[in-house]
Amino acid sequence: MKENVLGAMLFIVALALFGCTKSDQQQSADSQAHETQRAEEYYTCPMHPSVRSDRPGACPVCNMALVKKTTQKEMSVDETANLQAVSLSPTQRVMANVSVVMVKRQPVSRDIQAVGIVSYAEPNYKHISMRFPGRLEKLYLSYTGQQVRKGDPVADVYSPEAISAQQEYLLALNSYEQASQGMQSFASSAGQLLEQSEQKLLQWGFTQNQISRLKETRKINHIVTIYSQVSGTVVKKSVDPQHYASTGEDMFDVADLSTVWIYLDVYERDIRFVAPGQPVQITTEAYPHEKFSGKVMFIDPVVNPETRTIRVRTEFPNRQLKLKPNMYATALIAVPKADALVVPSTAVMSTGKRTVVWVEVKENNFEPRDVAVGASRDGHTAILSGLQEGDHVVETGGFLLDSESSLQQPASADPHAGHGTQEKSDAEVHSSHSNVQEVKIRVKDGYTPDVIQVKAGIPVKLLLQRDEKSACSDEFVIEKLGIRRSLRPFATTVIEFTPIEIGEISFTCGMNMLHGKMLVEAR
Repeated sequence: MKENVLGAMLFIVALALFGCTKSDQQQSADSQAHETQRAEEYYTCPMHPSVRSDRPGACPVCNMALVKKTTQKEMSVDETANLQAVSLSPTQRVMANVSVVMVKRQPVSRDIQAVGIVSYAEPNYKHISMRFPGRLEKLYLSYTGQQVRKGDPVADVYSPEAISAQQEYLLALNSYEQASQGMQSFASSAGQLLEQSEQKLLQWGFTQNQISRLKETRKINHIVTIYSQVSGTVVKKSVDPQHYASTGEDMFDVADLSTVWIYLDVYERDIRFVAPGQPVQITTEAYPHEKFSGKVMFIDPVVNPETRTIRVRTEFPNRQLKLKPNMYATALIAVPKADALVVPSTAVMSTGKRTVVWVEVKENNFEPRDVAVGASRDGHTAILSGLQEGDHVVETGGFLLDSESSLQQPASADPHAGHGTQEKSDAEVHSSHSNVQEVKIRVKDGYTPDVIQVKAGIPVKLLLQRDEKSACSDEFVIEKLGIRRSLRPFATTVIEFTPIEIGEISFTCGMNMLHGKMLVEAR
């Protein structure tokens, strides 16, 4: 019995000693881990990652407070996948000036910008011409740019034909008066002759006052004054004094500049948004702070093959004559509003490879979202895809979050790199496991990927996702295969063909500035 009690006591003492030893080892391991963590901690500037310090302080470059960092040598797959998300403390959020705004859906208008030249309104462009031959004795309009009103004298003319026309009128007048007094049977025919001779004078440019004076004085004018039938500005002078002008010869070109036309050159990618009646605003270098309002009147049915633009005719009132013919103008054509998701333009960041918006997924936790953007106006940008109504996006401080995200990445994990390589890899795998070789190419600042591999004799389906509006990427051309297709911005265009010959086939943009190649291999 005593031996059993003694054995039990020895077992309890041994167990206690083992627990103490284990506890000491655990405390030693925890202390070592803590020391290792302390050794891996450092302070750095969010704006200048090259600045490092082992103690808190201010950045020697921008004087911003240094932020504590802890290096991470080994991470799990899940940790690596979530590296781009950034979590800030309330203090860090205030110091980084991070503010958020809710994504809303609202009407967005888009303006199409174009350049143009002021021209005459064709219906208001008139000619003052000779209606009978004669020698110009005197010109009342003596220089280009002179203003003329309807009824103003234009020129004094000596014309034998005009003298004969006045004589015919006086003879017809005398005959009518005689027939009216005694020979009633001839009064009707005499009246017709008088009417015809008077109409001849009117058609030759004689005014009613000139005919009335001729009737009263019965005296023929050997020098006939021609009066203007139109009002406007003399834009061309074609004759000089003592010039003998023939019938129908133009003496002056006169344009009424109270209304002008402006011809705009609109790119073919924007012409679908333009229609007659749309309002237009222009500015000029002569009046940079003044806007002139007009409207679209006509769209040319033909595309200019050299500039790939379409001429649009607009009309503007010009009562103060500020808009001069041949003056350059910059125009904004207002496109009707459409509902779209809208964020502040400061929230959108372009990283070269993609366009990113930072979203607050929960309080003080942010993650980047790839978005496709539309038109921008008045400090706001339309979002075509990537966000939902009600999301909270970072309005200010996004670049600091982007820098913070980059600092958390290992050297091989650039959050904005590798997309081209990934898309290329996906395209190759997709094409090797299907009867149709489906290849996705992203079009933005080039082609990603710019080198693709396909098999000869198997149909190819190219999915061209164009994420920009640059004129350079308007068209996709495979010259060797006779393929030329227009690419709609922010949309996917599908091109299908079957490569036959083994080798290398180049593809370019319509301007031959973006390049890529397709490697056709044997099956």
